[in-house]
Amino acid sequence: MKSIFYLIFCLLSVAGSKIFGQHNIQFTGKTEVIGKDIGIFEDPSGKLDFSYVRASGKFVPSKQANPDLGLSKSNFWIKFTINNASQLSQLILDLENPTVTDCHFYFPEDGVYKSIYLSNRWPISQRKYQQPDFLFDIKLKPDSTATFYMKIKGSEQLIIPLILGSRLDIIRSKMNAQVLWGIFIGIIAVMAAYNFLLFLFTKDKSYLWYVLYCLFIGLTQTTLNGYTYHYLFGGYPWLINKVIIIFPALAGITAMLFVRKFLETKNRTPTLHKLFPYPATLYLLAIVFRLAGFDEISFRMIDISALATTLLMYIVAIKISFQGFRPAKYFLIAWTIFFVGIILYSLRNLGLLPYNAFTSYTMGLGTAIELTLLSIALADRITVLKREKELSQAKAIKIAHENERIIREQNKTLEIMVEQRTSDLNAALEDLKLTETQLVESEKMATLGQLTAGIAHEINNPINFVTSNISPLRRDIDALYNTLNYIEQIALSELPKEEKLAKIELHHKKEETDYLREEIAYLISGIHNGASRTAEIVKGLKLFSRLDEDSLKYASINEGIDSAMIIISNQLGNIKVVKNYSTLPLIECYPGKLNQVFLNILSNAIFAIDKSFDKRPGGQITITTCLHQANYVEIIIEDNGIGMDEDTRNKIFNPFFTTKEVGEGTGLGMSISHTIIMKHNGIIQIKSSPGDGARFIINLPLRQDTPT
Repeated sequence: MKSIFYLIFCLLSVAGSKIFGQHNIQFTGKTEVIGKDIGIFEDPSGKLDFSYVRASGKFVPSKQANPDLGLSKSNFWIKFTINNASQLSQLILDLENPTVTDCHFYFPEDGVYKSIYLSNRWPISQRKYQQPDFLFDIKLKPDSTATFYMKIKGSEQLIIPLILGSRLDIIRSKMNAQVLWGIFIGIIAVMAAYNFLLFLFTKDKSYLWYVLYCLFIGLTQTTLNGYTYHYLFGGYPWLINKVIIIFPALAGITAMLFVRKFLETKNRTPTLHKLFPYPATLYLLAIVFRLAGFDEISFRMIDISALATTLLMYIVAIKISFQGFRPAKYFLIAWTIFFVGIILYSLRNLGLLPYNAFTSYTMGLGTAIELTLLSIALADRITVLKREKELSQAKAIKIAHENERIIREQNKTLEIMVEQRTSDLNAALEDLKLTETQLVESEKMATLGQLTAGIAHEINNPINFVTSNISPLRRDIDALYNTLNYIEQIALSELPKEEKLAKIELHHKKEETDYLREEIAYLISGIHNGASRTAEIVKGLKLFSRLDEDSLKYASINEGIDSAMIIISNQLGNIKVVKNYSTLPLIECYPGKLNQVFLNILSNAIFAIDKSFDKRPGGQITITTCLHQANYVEIIIEDNGIGMDEDTRNKIFNPFFTTKEVGEGTGLGMSISHTIIMKHNGIIQIKSSPGDGARFIINLPLRQDTPT
């Protein structure tokens, strides 16, 4: 977008050119533009020094109030002489072009020339006057004359507005400019924020592209006027060289995206709609070339794409306006005002309009008006679309009434056919329900079989431990009773005390009563452990066996998984089980149904591991529980079995689908599990690939009123 400004300068430069000879500047205390009173010398080599240039006498008088030096890699030398006819001795020279890269200012002092160097590649904090423009002090006594020189180089189009004035007037003008640009930025920010909120409510991308266009056109103009260098990138001046192309390019791209969506070009001008990608591609290439360091090429690309974009938008807006689409008329007015602002600004730079406050801010004013009108147009577009929707709905209602009449007539014919088909379908439905009931009962019986086998296996070990300890315990107790009877006989005899003690001690050694006490304690401990294990198994059975509970209860997920592990432990064999349980709150659920889910998944995991390891060691099941997103419990059951391919993963929750041999499964286990998880408002996911095992991830809400 920025290069449109410079393109207009070139188109109008012939009309604004007038040839005058260079003469001294008579400064009377009033701020003035001195562009027509300077001499210009171009150094294409960029190697000439000040002494040579000063002595060369090759300066050509300027023909413009704001000389346009074009896009060049040359150094440009400027010479001017000031006759101070005022009472001021402290003046300021303002080079009002922040895009200039390097500027050397040479001034006489005590009979010799000294220089000051400023560059937009330096942080702005290193300048005396922390302004985006180049400001230089001129110390010149009243009624005295001095000649000054300036060497300028830039990577962009070089337009040289030189302003001479008193220190007070120049500083005041800069402060006023900052206030006005602050207002401009405020308008941009308000328009962008307001329309971004509308985008959040309406989800209409027109608002999003408008907001981005506001952002980038605002950044483009503030960059051209140096305020991004001043306030955003002052510490990173090398960025200015990049964003001076990037921002206009992004402004052009977002403008096209906005126009395409806002004016509905795809439907209203499909042929022209297909042309938008071409200037957008040039914009993107301009960004790439600028980042790669090809400054001149990137600038020319912006020139071409900006001109193409402007013409394309005008043609599209005019064509759609003739179609009677009101938003296109708003856009045409807004774009025209924006373009008029640019033209007035360009005419000022060419000297065809006076250099004053109005002409200095026509570009910003035009942009602000354009964005405001576009915001109004967006609001009006909603009204237009609403009206079109109402008309469309009215037409749809009329068509619906007609369809209703046709349907009523067709229904009379269809009712007879429906009655005939209904009886057939009812019979088929009854057969299907009967089959489904039988299969579900079959699955329940399979589960009951697992339950019975698991409990029998688990209880058998501790009960065997108890029964095997009974016989030795009875033997040891009988021996202990015999010892007590013997001691009682010795105690009641009339033998001397020493002999009684000796006989008792001899009997202790013979019967090993100390060992009997230790053995009895060990046997009782074993019986206690067996009984405790049996109690744990019974508790697990109670937890698991709530299969038919139909009321919600609060239950522990960790306990439910453990109860399923007890039931299925006889099938584990050499499989290692790793439990990574977190401390979890009780969740609202149907506990028995969830236990059924855990049992089904664990059974499948054991089946997959057995297929992979064939009963050999190495199989592992990892169970992890944790809180997920504060309101959910996450259960992860992972195995290192044979895994599943994509086709199996997609079918695993289908009723009657199974990878087991005939007679090994009904194909309803995972289907029922999926139904149970859905009943709990939960989510179950599978991650698996052949040879890498399977990972089941279950997310359950803590409360059944938790939104999913």
